[in-house]
Amino acid sequence: MKGAAVLGRSLVGVGIGAVAALAALNVYAFYLGDRAPWLLGGIVIADMLVLFLGIAGAIRYVLYAEQRSALAQASAEESQMRLAAILDAAMDAVITVDAGQNIVLFNRSAESVFRCRREDALGTKLDRFIPARFREAHRGHIEHFGRTGITNRRMGDVTLLWALRADGEEFPIEASISQTREGEAPFYTVILRDVTRRKQYEDALKAQQAELRELSARVLEAREEEKTVLARELHDELGQLLTALKMDVAWMRERLPAADTGLATKAAQMNALLDRTVGSVRRISANLRPLMLDDLGLHDALHWLTEDFAARSEVELSVDLPKDGALEDVERPVANTIYRVLQESLTNIARHSQAKHAWVVLNANGANLQLEVEDDGVGIGDADLARPRSLGLKGMRERVIYLGGAVEIGRAPRGGTRVLVRLPRVPVQGAAA
Repeated sequence: MKGAAVLGRSLVGVGIGAVAALAALNVYAFYLGDRAPWLLGGIVIADMLVLFLGIAGAIRYVLYAEQRSALAQASAEESQMRLAAILDAAMDAVITVDAGQNIVLFNRSAESVFRCRREDALGTKLDRFIPARFREAHRGHIEHFGRTGITNRRMGDVTLLWALRADGEEFPIEASISQTREGEAPFYTVILRDVTRRKQYEDALKAQQAELRELSARVLEAREEEKTVLARELHDELGQLLTALKMDVAWMRERLPAADTGLATKAAQMNALLDRTVGSVRRISANLRPLMLDDLGLHDALHWLTEDFAARSEVELSVDLPKDGALEDVERPVANTIYRVLQESLTNIARHSQAKHAWVVLNANGANLQLEVEDDGVGIGDADLARPRSLGLKGMRERVIYLGGAVEIGRAPRGGTRVLVRLPRVPVQGAAA
């Protein structure tokens, strides 16, 4: 084919050159006139030969151009068939629309996803596959995307997208969009995937997590009630018995013979042991459930907790609590959670942090409470947070999340550990401590 083109162009070139030469000879023969009749006859023959060569070259070149155009058209058709085969083999649905959002391409996966034949979809509006409540917004998004000049982007980065099958069923999708131009005409191609099954799994997982969180909250509630009962029994029953025993020991000491120093010493030791026992009972009772949390409120209970920690540990504690009245309207489940979070945080500081200083700040402004506990110790790592036996931290997180709050546990600016808890004053419906 290439040789034919070269031959055709050569014949045309030779013909043009010969015509130019013969034109000069014709002028020369015109001036010679009758003195050279043989020259006129030769020129006529040469003119006919040149004309033949020119016509043959032109015909040859025209045939080559037609063959080349046919090959180009066949190649384009082959490319289109190859592209169509690739699109039909794609696992995702592919739809292309023009500027008027009329469908011009609809692959085989799109037929399966939308339950619509390609012949029925081509030429129709894309709106038929979009739920009615989203159509106006979708048209606006497409128009805005066309004006941005961005070639492609993902659709629905924040919210879930919904599509409509031909039989009227709505289903969730993931989609991306790209735009191209043919001349001045824009075309938009959407590649989408049906994520119905994945969303069903996600919904089921969320439901299971909600059930587990509900169960965890109920377990915590039951434990809190058990601690309250046990704390009151220790404080009231055992405390009263120890107090009566202490009074009996004091009565006996007053009646011991003055000369018997051994009995007096033994009685004094018994009295000191009773004092330590009463103190231990009070401490255990308070750790189980500080009765002042129920009797006096959250403010006094937090004061007692921080003062007890400062007295029993070597950590220098700085405490910033709001005024007593700022915590009066805090719901009981929230108060219990704030107390338990602070108790667990201070316990971890005493046991693991190796800190010299710690800070406790409770902010009660507005509708939310914010508790921040920080230390300058060795800090906590991701591995510590992920340990299966970190039940205290996991219980803390479950308590807060169940009430509609948020927990952040990580490295503190001072190098230690920082626990930040945000809780609403009024918990979510159905929440419990």
